Amino acid sequence: MSAVLTVNAGSNSLKAHLVDPGAEEVLDSVDVEGPPDSDEAREALDALLSDVDDLVAVAHRLVHGGPDLRAPAVVDDKSLAAAHRAETLAPLHVPPALRLLDVLRDRLPDPPHVLCPDTAFHADLPEEATTDPLPARWRERHGLRRYGFHGLSYRWALDRAAELLDRPAESLTVLMTHLGGGCSVCAVRGGRSVDTSMGFTPLEGVPMSKRSGSVDPGMLLWLLRNGVDLDELERGLNHESGLLGLSGGRSGDTRDLVAAAGEDPAAALALRVFAHRVRRELAAAATSLDRLDALVFTGEIGWDQPEVRADVVAGLSLLGVPGELIPDRDGDGLISRPDAAVPVLLVRPREELQLCREALKAL
Repeated sequence: MSAVLTVNAGSNSLKAHLVDPGAEEVLDSVDVEGPPDSDEAREALDALLSDVDDLVAVAHRLVHGGPDLRAPAVVDDKSLAAAHRAETLAPLHVPPALRLLDVLRDRLPDPPHVLCPDTAFHADLPEEATTDPLPARWRERHGLRRYGFHGLSYRWALDRAAELLDRPAESLTVLMTHLGGGCSVCAVRGGRSVDTSMGFTPLEGVPMSKRSGSVDPGMLLWLLRNGVDLDELERGLNHESGLLGLSGGRSGDTRDLVAAAGEDPAAALALRVFAHRVRRELAAAATSLDRLDALVFTGEIGWDQPEVRADVVAGLSLLGVPGELIPDRDGDGLISRPDAAVPVLLVRPREELQLCREALKAL
């Protein structure tokens, strides 16, 4: 069996897939809850690889490529050093991914390993979209800029949208939103990312499952001066905020919140705030476009939560987006009425297939 192994290491999880590179089909997969370099994860990977005769490549998702990894790169001393320089920019995600990379390079020394940064899709954002209004000495000394994330998901969703609309991806001007454990929006003009809601780290923008998204930086300074220390602040923003914090600790999962919203005001509020913030980010990103060919939903929530999709589009009529959607779409495709001024599309997230594509391109 010939395959590409795609590896998606989270802060405390591992998703790995064997992909047929010709048919772009998943042959087998494992999903481990726990450290991606744990004994359990290694055993799962060993079982996954037991029947593979020809491993073409190993594609590693890297959440943050930093300033130097601007495209998929075969792992060598140079690319590995660049990846390590990005560790402090996404400390929850990059270090465990690189630890797992070390494990798999020892376990699989023969096939090429390829680093696939999630930031690469946004590497050519225009200067006005990458520059934060901060003192020049800070920006220059620390390399401060906006990077953007969820690039693998957006690349796949853009190409699928092009297929569904029967147009070249390079001709499309669209808004896209990846809604899942992490959430963001992206504006694409002429097939290229021109604005996105996440910036220097994956903490900015839309509220997420447990991450806050954008909040007033002055409020954070106030908290630091009034009894909240740096470690507590970091933990609160990354692990106790977002949908989880909005719902009073009930859940960071929209499925739980939708089920509870009728009887739990906090759950209902969490969903309203979430939809409001997604709409606001989409509307802001639309100012980077000269027209709107489609709105594209992807990500686990975007794909699997029709109630959330309906709440988001309910406030986008000014952009020409229809307020009513087909709730039970089965598979990728149009979820607005056929004559809508701006079609709304649903695309299943397939980062594992995009990882395969990126690795083969790099080789």
